Amino acid sequence: MGAASSSLAGSEAYAGKLCGLEDVPENCITAMFMCMEPPEICILARVNKSFHRASRSDTVWEHKLPLNYKFLVRRILEDQQVGEKDKVISRTKEIYARLCRPNFFDAGTKEAWLDKRSGKVCLAISPKAMKITGFDDRRYWERISSDESRFGSIAYLRQVWWLEAVGNIRFEFAPGKYSVLFKIHLGKPLRKCGRKTSNLDQVHGWDIKPVRFQLSTSDGQGAMSERHLDEPGRWFYHHVGDFVVENQNSPVWVKFSMLQIDCTHTKGGLCLDCVIICPFEFRGKYTYFD
Repeated sequence: MGAASSSLAGSEAYAGKLCGLEDVPENCITAMFMCMEPPEICILARVNKSFHRASRSDTVWEHKLPLNYKFLVRRILEDQQVGEKDKVISRTKEIYARLCRPNFFDAGTKEAWLDKRSGKVCLAISPKAMKITGFDDRRYWERISSDESRFGSIAYLRQVWWLEAVGNIRFEFAPGKYSVLFKIHLGKPLRKCGRKTSNLDQVHGWDIKPVRFQLSTSDGQGAMSERHLDEPGRWFYHHVGDFVVENQNSPVWVKFSMLQIDCTHTKGGLCLDCVIICPFEFRGKYTYFD
């Protein structure tokens, strides 16, 4: 019995020396967070005060931000009010959180956001930021309010003989490979009894000759693809091509276009929502959108 009591006392003494999560050094937690994705960090921030403090470390979040984040703050958040902007950029965690939201710039004609897990930048360019044949003439184009659009409205083509939609953007991309895609819909989107449907009455001319999509950059890269538009009634993304950014802190001009300039026939019934520029590995996310 004496031996048992001695053993029990020794166990209690040992148990008193065991460490809990509250005893983990904060620098160790910070090092662990450096290897984790942002959503996981936010979940673990609730464990205790040490984890919470480490989750707010500038060291952690600067590591998660893209290399060009200072440019993003200047370019994307410049339309914010001065007081709000100063508050947002005071800590890198706040910068990350703000950039992960939809951020409109250039008078609301362009949008940029960070992927929450990877911290990589995606862009969307509205038709309003592009030069489009007859775009300001209501005989040819109609702007339709839509909750399916990133910009709240889509451009609907009634009918033209000559279609040319050209856009460009000057942007400081982080090094990597990027894809350019057009978001298109054949037919006029409608809602009947709360259900999404399409009016296909004006869809014509897209199966006669292919539409040509082109991409070029200021450093000499380019791509071209053609496609017969023959999938009415649903949104789809056409992949124009890819480009590679090698140099950090070096702005690149990216020009993109959609052309169908065969004047032997009219074409119409097409919706254009936006042009997407995203990291190459995200291209698979943009196929169809029902």
